[in-house]
Amino acid sequence: MAIADDLKKTLTDPTPLYFAAGTADLAVQQAKKVPDLIEQLRAEAPARIEAVKNTDPKAVQEAVTAKVAEVFGAIDPKKLGETAQDLALRGVGVAAEYAVRAKETYDKVAEHGEQAVRSWRGEVSAEIVDIAVAVEPEAATAQEAEPASEPEADADEKPAAKKSPARRSTAKKAAVTADDAS
Repeated sequence: MAIADDLKKTLTDPTPLYFAAGTADLAVQQAKKVPDLIEQLRAEAPARIEAVKNTDPKAVQEAVTAKVAEVFGAIDPKKLGETAQDLALRGVGVAAEYAVRAKETYDKVAEHGEQAVRSWRGEVSAEIVDIAVAVEPEAATAQEAEPASEPEADADEKPAAKKSPARRSTAKKAAVTADDAS
């Protein structure tokens, strides 16, 4: 039964979709910067091309040769095995660190995507609803206590008030789920 529960949880988890939406939103934001970058490159290109043209190839060759000799001169055949083992262990540590960073970045982009989807839909964010309830708790409890025989204008407002707590609890569940996954 645990496998079925895990499968159901995986298939109903909106995080990958929020990640995709966040990625798309961030790509649009970055694409808006492209014209400025192109203009900057256009302005800097002549100076950079001149610098490359005026560079002496022999000076570059001498600098590279010196650097290569320095690197090969520092290699000690006796310590090569220890160095290889040390590098392998460092590689494992770096890979683990990158995995943690990737998970953190994934979560941040998914959160950004969730906010982007809400703004695309025109929904009020759960945090704003929480703040509104904290600032005006009397108004929230007064709306819930009003009788059902209200004019139509007030009846339209009531479903929105009922939807907000549901969104808030979903957002809290998502936050708890994200904390559990970490």
